[in-house]
Amino acid sequence: MSSAVRTQEGEVSVKLTPLDIKKQEFRRVLRGYDPEEVEAFLEMVAEEYEGTIREKNELADEVLKLRTQLRDYQEVERTLKETLMTAQQTITESRESSKREADLIIREAQVKADEILDDARKELSRLKNEILMLRTQKESLSRRLRHLLESQLELLGVLEMEDVAPETGAKGKPEPVRKAGNRFEIVAHEEKEPEQAPEKAEEVPAREAEEPREENEGPVIY
Repeated sequence: MSSAVRTQEGEVSVKLTPLDIKKQEFRRVLRGYDPEEVEAFLEMVAEEYEGTIREKNELADEVLKLRTQLRDYQEVERTLKETLMTAQQTITESRESSKREADLIIREAQVKADEILDDARKELSRLKNEILMLRTQKESLSRRLRHLLESQLELLGVLEMEDVAPETGAKGKPEPVRKAGNRFEIVAHEEKEPEQAPEKAEEVPAREAEEPREENEGPVIY
């Protein structure tokens, strides 16, 4: 704290301290102030000044402390703002990244679903064509088998008629046909020879010998 002190050379700006105030001396002049009162006043001023300086120093320390705290608070605020901005940016980027990933997953799932549906349609079409082809083959095979069976039955009837015709003319009725496994056999009737007169007894053995041969030689149709 500076103050102006009047001296013989004039006013000089000096830095006063409480001790300077206490030791300050003045010239004595006629009808001047009471020296004791002046000293008492200077003592009181020095004490007040000392208190003021002490308070000033305390305030300066407090201001310095507050300024330090303010700088700390400002640094914390700046850090918080940066952290908040970083977090906000991270959230935004994460949200955009999640959205991109979700869109990508949806697109891939859609493509996969389309591929599965397309494969299923192709497989269904192939199965339909295969079923149609099998049905056609079945109908064709059925017609061929039916035609073959009819032809075989017709042939069998013709053969039966050809084989049975001679015996029908001789005995008056056709030979019956029976099925033996996969074969048709003509069963020959056993005809009893009429009793001959005694004078023709010698011819009977010859006829009896011929009839078994005819039975054994009956036609067998497959």
